[in-house]
Amino acid sequence: MHEKTSVFAQLMAWIHPERFRRCVTRYGGNYKVCRFSCWDQFLAMSFAQITYREGLGDIEICLRSRRDQLYHMGFRSEVAHSTLADANRTRDWRIYADLAQGLIGRARKLYAQEPLGVELAETVYALDSTTIDLCLSLFPWARFRSTKAAVKLHTLLDVRGPIPTMIAISEGKQADVRILDELIPEAGAFYVMDRAYVDFQRLYVWELARAFFVTRTKVGVQLNRLESRPVDRSTGIRSDHIVWLRHPQSVVHYPDRLRRVSYRDPEDGKVLVFLTNNFDLPAEVIAHLYKLRWRVELFFKWIKQNLRIKHFFGTSDNAVKTQVWIAICVYVLVAIIRKELNLELSLSQILQVLSVNAFEQVPLPELVAQTRSQIESPYQCNQLMLWD
Repeated sequence: MHEKTSVFAQLMAWIHPERFRRCVTRYGGNYKVCRFSCWDQFLAMSFAQITYREGLGDIEICLRSRRDQLYHMGFRSEVAHSTLADANRTRDWRIYADLAQGLIGRARKLYAQEPLGVELAETVYALDSTTIDLCLSLFPWARFRSTKAAVKLHTLLDVRGPIPTMIAISEGKQADVRILDELIPEAGAFYVMDRAYVDFQRLYVWELARAFFVTRTKVGVQLNRLESRPVDRSTGIRSDHIVWLRHPQSVVHYPDRLRRVSYRDPEDGKVLVFLTNNFDLPAEVIAHLYKLRWRVELFFKWIKQNLRIKHFFGTSDNAVKTQVWIAICVYVLVAIIRKELNLELSLSQILQVLSVNAFEQVPLPELVAQTRSQIESPYQCNQLMLWD
């Protein structure tokens, strides 16, 4: 990387121009656009994520204050908040969703060997959603309750990394379980989720696809015990049973065996009961897999704390999805360069370095090394940390 290239430009250089062009062409993003292309839009919104801008006017003022550097950062047009608002409202959000999927594919390869804490070669996914509150008067299309609006961010996370592999944005009132209809189960993979996703008709589709699930059972689910397996109670496992659904309608939806594992958490004494369609892994591994679900919760808290996805720069459905997907692009892009450049700081620390040095013309590895050398004591921060 040329030593006179700005830190922001160094980050954006990891996006292949031809791949970006294909995403734009696929949805006609630059059709009849004379100025302020999709690339300019992406750069402006990425800059807002990295430098913690609070609004479109904030983006405009900050970039115009460094007008002499905009060309070298990749911009080919000046950024006006009205032009950026129009782009966010009208240009198809799927451009940036497709770009994010390409980056996710690269990141997953880089993090494929990250440890899980258990000896397991298969991919493990964590599935969950988080709600983002909105103002009903500004976002009437996202009505959640009579006086409140919200959207849900449904995420399927590859816990090695962790890297989001699927993100869907829905109205806040949509039931979490409906997202199962949009997933294509991967044979041999493990899907870890909470009891909000227990729907036996939908879960049986995963059984037919030879994909494994681990979830908590709901209160009131009636089961017949077919077999009891020996357990080592010193591991926290209380029981390990092969079961069959008792209710006739449930049997119609899931006409096969299940495995029920009861586990007592040694830290708080809470008893958790899991259901899975895997009969081979030790019971303690099933319990550990469910613990990995916490990584998707950590991911949600992290992106809300470090990225701009709680305050939106536009009020349309397209503008909201555009901002979320560009935020995900930035997240995954930083994860990629962290691995490719062997940067030793955590992801949140790298973002902090980028935020105050975006215009600096210093090689990124050198900048991170200088930052790390200046940290004389263990890094103290209230922010959530990924990849410490």
